[in-house]
Parts: sequence; C-alpha cells; structure tokens
Amino acid sequence: MPERIFNFSPGPGTLPYSVLQEAAADIVNFKNTGIGLIELSHRSKAFMAVAEETETLIRELMGIPSNYKVLFLQGGASSQFFMVPMNLLKSDQQATYLNTGVWAKKAIKEAKLFGRIEVAYSSEAITYKRVPRDDEYTVAPDSQYLYFVTNNTIYGTQFPTMPNKDAMLIADMSSDILSRPVDVSKFGLIFAGAQKNMGPAGVTVVIIRDDLLDRVGDQVPTMLKYKTHAEKDSMFNTPPCFAIYCVGRVMHWLKQMGGAAAIEKINRDKAALLYEAIDSIDLYRGHAEKESRSLMNVTFNLPTPELEAQFIREATAVGLDGLKGHRSVGGCRASIYNAFPKEGVEKLVAFMADFAKKNG
Repeated sequence: MPERIFNFSPGPGTLPYSVLQEAAADIVNFKNTGIGLIELSHRSKAFMAVAEETETLIRELMGIPSNYKVLFLQGGASSQFFMVPMNLLKSDQQATYLNTGVWAKKAIKEAKLFGRIEVAYSSEAITYKRVPRDDEYTVAPDSQYLYFVTNNTIYGTQFPTMPNKDAMLIADMSSDILSRPVDVSKFGLIFAGAQKNMGPAGVTVVIIRDDLLDRVGDQVPTMLKYKTHAEKDSMFNTPPCFAIYCVGRVMHWLKQMGGAAAIEKINRDKAALLYEAIDSIDLYRGHAEKESRSLMNVTFNLPTPELEAQFIREATAVGLDGLKGHRSVGGCRASIYNAFPKEGVEKLVAFMADFAKKNG
C-alpha cells in the first residue's frame, strides 16, 4: 500500500485516518453482523442506531437546543439554495443576503425565484477579498432572515464572528461547521454539505428551529419540505446511509479530540503557521484581507501563473496534493479542515521556504 499523502483538497476533504479504517472494515462486515454496512436496511435496528448516535453526537458537539431538528438530506448544499426560500419565504416577503463569494451569489439567484431579495453587501467588485463588518450593511425591519456563508472556500475568507443583527440568521456552514463553537440559538437554520468537515459527499446536514417547519406553503413538493423529513426523522425515503455513518464516526473522533473549542485552537495554530509563511516570504501574496482570513481555506498567489503551476507541480511530487486554486481566482489554495494534520502544514511551510530560495 502506498504511503498516504497530504490532501489539501477543498472538498471532498481529508478525513481522520481512523475513520477511514473503521469504514473500510464495516463496509465488508458491519460490527460482525455478517452484513456489509452499505447493504444494511435503513429500517433495520442496526442502522437506526447509527442514525440516532450520529444525531446525538452532532447535538452534543454543537450544543443544539431541544427545539431544533437535525435533518440528514440529499441534493448537496446547493439544493439548500432553493429549499431555504421555498420553505421560509413568501412571494411578497423580503429576505436579506450577503454576497461574499460564488456560493452566496448562487444562493441569491435561487432565492430571487421565491421572494424579494435585498443584497445588503457585496464584495464581488474586489474579487471577494473580504467579508463585511456589522456596521457596513443594514437589515430591513421586515426582512424575514439574514442569509450568509460563514466561510468562503474559493476565496479563503471567513466571518471571524457571526453577524450581530436584529434578524434571524440563516447560514451555509458547509466548509467550517464544527471548526469552532457556534451559538445555534442565534440561527433559524444552519446547513452544511458534509464533505469538508463532517464526512464524505452524499449527505447535507440541516439544523432547523421547530417553529419554522410550518412556514412552508401548500404548493411546495413533498420531498422539498423540511417538515416532511422532520416528521419522519430523515427516513421519509432511503437516506444516504453510508455518508450518515461516516459523519457519526467523524463526530466520535471530534469528541475524542475535545470538541469544537479544542479543535478551534488546533485550527488556529495550523492557520497561523501558514499565514506566517505567506506574510514573511516575499514570493507569496495572500488573497484575503487579514481581518477576513479563513482558518479552513488559505489562498495565496505567486508572481506569475507559470510560477504557480511550477509550485503546484513540484508540491504534488513531494506528497502535497490538491493545492491548485479555484479557476475563478487562480493561484494556490491549502484547505486545512479539522482532520488535516499539523504535520502536513509544517511540510508545506518548509516546501514554500525552499521553493522561494530556489525561485525567488
């Protein structure tokens, strides 16, 4: 078996190695039942226990109040771009959105199909280099909710603190959920595609306050109502069983690590190492403004596209994989999610210093 490399991919991202080992064994023979994990009936006692444990761990690690439902849905986080307004917004109502990146912009486009959307802030003109401070935008009193993306994978920006506004918060936390403590009670709804910090692709976790379930209109298709899935404990149809299992194992790993507060400290240490290299070596330039820098996705450029391509090629050759930036911004991107080891960041920083000596 070849040696594992360091996977800087933005998603699906790296998972704890112990989880991969558990899953590999359980796929063949789940807990010595004689049945493979991906053969288990979602109605079986064995899988129902998996789903229940996964939800319990998410609730514990995030401190989710009892008046919130935790749903395991399909269709990716992109389906939430329309499900949120479809369920929570009437055609004569207004919602407020913050345009801080590609995924926010896509959500705005979908939301406009269902109601009046006010884009209270946009950093598109400056290539999404920053997120706003609270004093840089307003939310209308009649706005049904304030929608934002907590961490922007493509541009390497992140809200350092959550917006402090007199409005119900709706957040896409796909790329930084559980990377730091969050007060769930400030939110009406949180959603996250699992494939960056929670598990593999295939399941989207939605955390929704109970009272919002009844906002949905009669014309919304059954499968697209949050209420449908809440009433059936995410078992209205066959759920993404394997992905839910993996999320549960990652939650177990995170609990062993000390939870969100403990992993935040580790994440800050990893990011500080990398940003220090970017700031101290002349060859590199960070894309995001310092006050908006992400702890999850570190974006940077070199002087020329040719040098960037050489950097990525040589890094890949020494086991530093997935460093190519998104096509819309170019450059390099190191995604260092919860499960990404500090050792990999240290190796990248050493490579960056050596590359600069040879090519500076």
